[in-house]
Amino acid sequence: MNLGRIAGQTFIRRAMSTGLESFAVNSKKILGAALNYMDIVRERNVPVPKDPVVFLKPSTSLIQEGQDIVIPKVFTKVAHEVELGVVIGKKCKNVSRDEALSFIGGYCLALDMTAQCDLGEARKNGHPWSLGKGFDTSTPVSRLLKPEEIADPHNLDLWLKVNDKLVQEGNTADLIFNVADLISFCSKYMTLEPNDIILTGTPKNSLPVKNGDVIECGIGKLIKMKFNCKDE
Repeated sequence: MNLGRIAGQTFIRRAMSTGLESFAVNSKKILGAALNYMDIVRERNVPVPKDPVVFLKPSTSLIQEGQDIVIPKVFTKVAHEVELGVVIGKKCKNVSRDEALSFIGGYCLALDMTAQCDLGEARKNGHPWSLGKGFDTSTPVSRLLKPEEIADPHNLDLWLKVNDKLVQEGNTADLIFNVADLISFCSKYMTLEPNDIILTGTPKNSLPVKNGDVIECGIGKLIKMKFNCKDE
């Protein structure tokens, strides 16, 4: 057995996993923006937020294609939310809006699966959103999209189908707080590190899914992904 060769291969694999292409494996935290599309504000008839509404999701919620979205048995109503994700490329803290985009390492297509049954009660009682947002498999993501693949992050068509039926669509031009706003705002409160993900929010028409449903979503024709839903 060639121990030197094995050690070298292990080193190479570890080195490869440190790049942003492996952000879904190496991410330490996920920050999500709620109520960040004007159509959602209009749909729910709520005031436009004065500042971003931000919540945290654990990295254990991340999955990629080939894995299933598992609906926890403790929840009765889990819904899809298609979003643009921003992957941080450089460590940053207290950055201005003008410099914020320089800290982006790439983008991704993402789903923010949400237990609406839990979130409704949490909102009503002023409780945290952690359980309804952070359960295992609640953050499916695509491969890394390099910055040069996204000509304008604020003019992207998002769409989502359930069992081949189009149910959710929108455009990032409708964001209340844009990508620079979100990076700058979040960096005031916590250090952002490479591989961290900011989910920018979802358009209206987030609907519940059930066991056996197939979710397909995309950013225009640029990228798409597909996941099966199953009960725990």
